[in-house]
Amino acid sequence: MSTEKNKLTTSFGAPVGDNQNSMTAGSRGPTLIQDVHLLEKLAHFNRERVPERVVHAKGAGAHGYFQVTHDVTSYTKADFLSEVGKRTPMFIRFSTVAGELGSADTVRDPRGFAVKFYTEEGNYDLVGNNTPVFFIRDAIKFPDFIHTQKRHPQTHLKNPNAVWDFWSLSPESLHQVTILMSDRGIPATFRHMHGFGSHTFKWVNDAGQAVWIKYHFKTEQGVQNISNEVAAKIAGDNPDYHTEDLFNAIADGDFPAWKLYVQIMPEEDANTYRFDPFDVTKVWSQKDYPLIEVGRMVLDRNPENYFAEVEQATFSPGSFVPGIEASPDKMLQGRLFAYSDAHRYRVGANHSQLPINRPVAPVNNHQRDGQMRADGNGGASIYYEPNSYGGPTESPENKPAPFEVSGNADSAPFDHHDHYTQAGDLYRLISEEERARLIETIVGAMKPVEKDEIKLRQIGHFFKADPDFGQRIAEGLGLSISQQS
Repeated sequence: MSTEKNKLTTSFGAPVGDNQNSMTAGSRGPTLIQDVHLLEKLAHFNRERVPERVVHAKGAGAHGYFQVTHDVTSYTKADFLSEVGKRTPMFIRFSTVAGELGSADTVRDPRGFAVKFYTEEGNYDLVGNNTPVFFIRDAIKFPDFIHTQKRHPQTHLKNPNAVWDFWSLSPESLHQVTILMSDRGIPATFRHMHGFGSHTFKWVNDAGQAVWIKYHFKTEQGVQNISNEVAAKIAGDNPDYHTEDLFNAIADGDFPAWKLYVQIMPEEDANTYRFDPFDVTKVWSQKDYPLIEVGRMVLDRNPENYFAEVEQATFSPGSFVPGIEASPDKMLQGRLFAYSDAHRYRVGANHSQLPINRPVAPVNNHQRDGQMRADGNGGASIYYEPNSYGGPTESPENKPAPFEVSGNADSAPFDHHDHYTQAGDLYRLISEEERARLIETIVGAMKPVEKDEIKLRQIGHFFKADPDFGQRIAEGLGLSISQQS
């Protein structure tokens, strides 16, 4: 006989008398609709999968902590960065971008690098990638870009024509394309890659003084990558290789770690720097703005349940804490809305109440109701503001720092259109052996493209970055640069 502790129950706690046989009219049936345990069990089973993420569907996660190692209080008043030695619990989710939930870990794709800091002032989400730049710089292009990375609506196959057509018509993508097709396009594991905030953010100190910053997480395990051939073999042998590697490393006590650095740009430099500092397709030279160490992130605990912690984790670049704010980066501005909106659709309006997303800081607001409300829904407390009954009110000292804006309201493009210098610098920086592998990877990826027009247009971008770059790709594809109009 079952004890009270291990009795099987319905979701409402009622004990289940028979979990092997449906309630039927006689031994042959039919089944009775009054078998509420059967109905609940089947209905819940039908809903066990929340919609997968449109991007970053396949991922792995881990818990850990972030510890401050250097004083940055002259730059930011963020409490979790307020003193050397301070530790903040955090959760990280690594992911691929374009593939579905069951896709292979070792595809050539950027990797998501999303960190949730459970600070005493609320959750701070830093939602980045393993690359310092991105393919586009305006959020209005994001749905179109991701459509090219997904499946053809008729064949349901990946579509190289769409991929290279979009990239060739969007020259701002060239820097990220070059990184993606380089050796760093397939990390050996999640542990052996750097992470970046990618966007420019604003730090504000206690005096209200602001600086622009970029985040760099440098892996202490060293950067390691794998070749196309090894990646393809692993994808066939163990498509969950990166997920398994991360879990096993932590389970074995081999805790992965990253050092966090920032680049800091004085606020006024944004108007004079040779690249637009709010263009996420560009980097800041570390000669101009050297890396400044901030702290260390260590992953030391695996999830107890993948769905509850990794799949239901929700991250938004708009989850800021006092002392950290947004920049005018157009891609970031779009993500401030899009990510939280995706979670409201995918997980629910009250996703922030789930244990993995719940802040350690008290939550006091007037949001009520909605699906899956998991707390007391505010009880009988005041549910509006302003009010005369002592409900929670705003704190003016936590208003974002003001910043100047100017110009006409217009669908305006960026002022800077040099998409070739940084991609060319990267090409010339890597070794000849890596250049050869880069050329081979790009040629292999472009060969299935049906239209020579698309190939030639993309070759033209490579040529503008570096003539040798374009010439070698043209030769690999059996095309002549002179064929371009």
